[in-house]
Amino acid sequence: MQPILYSNLLDKSFEKYQKRRLRSSYLSVIISIALVLFLVGVLGLILLKTNSITKHFKEKVAITIFLKDNAKNSDVEILQAELGRTDYANTVNYISKKEAAEKYSEEIGENFLDFLGDNPLKNAIDVTLKSDFVTPEKMAEIEKNLLIRSIVAEVSYDKPLIELLTKNITRLSFWMLLFSTLFTLIAVVLINSSIRLSVYSKRFTIKTMQMVGATKRFIRIPFIFKSIQLGIIGALVAIVGLLMFIMYVNNRIPEIELLSDYKLLGILFLAIIVLGIFITWLSTFFATQRFLNLRTDELYY
Repeated sequence: MQPILYSNLLDKSFEKYQKRRLRSSYLSVIISIALVLFLVGVLGLILLKTNSITKHFKEKVAITIFLKDNAKNSDVEILQAELGRTDYANTVNYISKKEAAEKYSEEIGENFLDFLGDNPLKNAIDVTLKSDFVTPEKMAEIEKNLLIRSIVAEVSYDKPLIELLTKNITRLSFWMLLFSTLFTLIAVVLINSSIRLSVYSKRFTIKTMQMVGATKRFIRIPFIFKSIQLGIIGALVAIVGLLMFIMYVNNRIPEIELLSDYKLLGILFLAIIVLGIFITWLSTFFATQRFLNLRTDELYY
């Protein structure tokens, strides 16, 4: 009786050890997935928010249309209405020469009309542009089309600023895209390594099932389902961490308004879950395939 009892105790002890080892393996996989997806989420947030910040600054760019002194009010109103219907105009504001003089006097701290007598400024229309049209080529085309108007005296905007803004945005977008691609590849490699280690610990179980006649698909499906579960849990942990990070940054720098765009955050969180599922599925598929194709004697290497 004692040997049997001792054997049962050993079996139970070994079973508990295996369960602890399995839980530890799953936990390490979840932590690895969560950390990698959290970093990918931070990078994705920066990438998405960079576009909105860029759009915000671009839509502050304005073209000033100076009107001729003999321009009729009816013609000015027609031009304003036509500008409001264009694809490129975001806002259209008429500024009279009197309003321009008052504003300029406030800026310099004295009434310059006391020295000049007459008001040398012109009536003008300020047009802020939609972000897609803030490029040197499109703004030059807009300027050309405006100058053919009989009531337009001059069209003014900061050309060096537009060129510099376009150049820097293009450069920043390129590096952000390159860095995002590189980081995603690193994420795939890291998660793949964790999944492969998890499958490696069950390589003898895989081979035993195969030896008793189980098909590759039958053996692979439970591993894939389990890995997808771990991927979803890891993604949810990453989302919780990312949400805490966003709240912290939003409290520190409220001007960025990270919590205001629910649609953007929803897309980002969904992308993290999808990425977690896809990478774990792909990694498990190839990891199990590798061990299914090994000979029994190769399992020890």
